[in-house]
This record gives sequence, C-alpha cells and structure tokens, in this order.
Amino acid sequence: MRDGYETDPASLGDTGSRTQLNERDLTDVEQPVLPEGFRFRTADEAGPRAAVQAHLDAWAPTTYTHENYLRVRQTAPYRGDLHILVEAPDGTMAASTIMWLDEANRAAEFEPVGTHPDYRRLGPARTMLLHGMRPARAAGAIHMTVACLGAPGHPEARGLYYGVGFRELTRDAPLIKARMAA
Repeated sequence: MRDGYETDPASLGDTGSRTQLNERDLTDVEQPVLPEGFRFRTADEAGPRAAVQAHLDAWAPTTYTHENYLRVRQTAPYRGDLHILVEAPDGTMAASTIMWLDEANRAAEFEPVGTHPDYRRLGPARTMLLHGMRPARAAGAIHMTVACLGAPGHPEARGLYYGVGFRELTRDAPLIKARMAA
C-alpha cells in the first residue's frame, strides 16, 4: 500500500476493530415512546455531573473526567441542547448521546452513544436515538450518521442502529505501518 501502510489483518476478522459508518435521512422518524417514569433530558438541563456520570457508567472503565467534559463543551460544534440523556425513574442516566450538527451539510452525527449497563437491551438507547433525530431535524439537519464496529462479531450496536432506520454507508479498517524486510 501507499507510504508503507497496510490494512491491519487483525481488524478484518469476525471480532476485528474495523468501523462502519451508517446513515439515514430524517424525513420519516418514528415517534419515540419512553417507559413510564423515564424522561428525556438535555445536558444543559441535567448539568455537568449527570452528563459526566452517564459517560462514566456507559464506558467503564474510562479515564473521562469533568475536565474532559468541559473541553468537549468548548468545541465549536458542541450544543448542550443536542446532548441528550434518558433519565430513569431513580435518577440514573440510562443512556446518553451527543449530536454534532454540521450546518453547512445539513447533517448531524450521533457520537458517542452509550447506555448504562443496567439498561442495555431494554430500549432507552433506541428511544433516545429516535428522540434525538427530532431536535437534530429542528436544528436544520436532513441527514444523520453514526459509526460502530463493523465486524460480524460486534452485532449489538449495528442492530440498534439498523432498528431505527440506519443503513451501512462505508467501512474502514485500521492501517498499520508495514514491517520493513531485514
């Protein structure tokens, strides 16, 4: 390959680390329905402590901190009204996502999408994604994207995204510097 790089063979296996970009338009978005006692919150409403805890719970173990969150909030495209959380009846943030709006291309991306371990496969992430598409559309987006692991051995996120109307757009495999022959 070019400049001495080649596809990482480990990324291509059934449990490899290749990524898949998924897309959908926002013309017909299913109405989200939360279970009784759950509610949608924005990071602006819930506050930094809840937003950080949602990330820590979804991605443990992680080194994410309050300072990391403050840096995320300082990036030009960040909007607290497009940082969506699902709050469970006990106050736990069951799921969270940030939507990054690209006004020039009228597109938005979900990144990251995370679910508290106690709520995985119970529906809050699916409902959150459907709900999130509505404020993204209201902000001017006509198209959404979300990335996930694309190898067959990682079906969970892909199934979630397909279940709310996303379809594969592209796949990428990591490149590594080829070993030079001795």
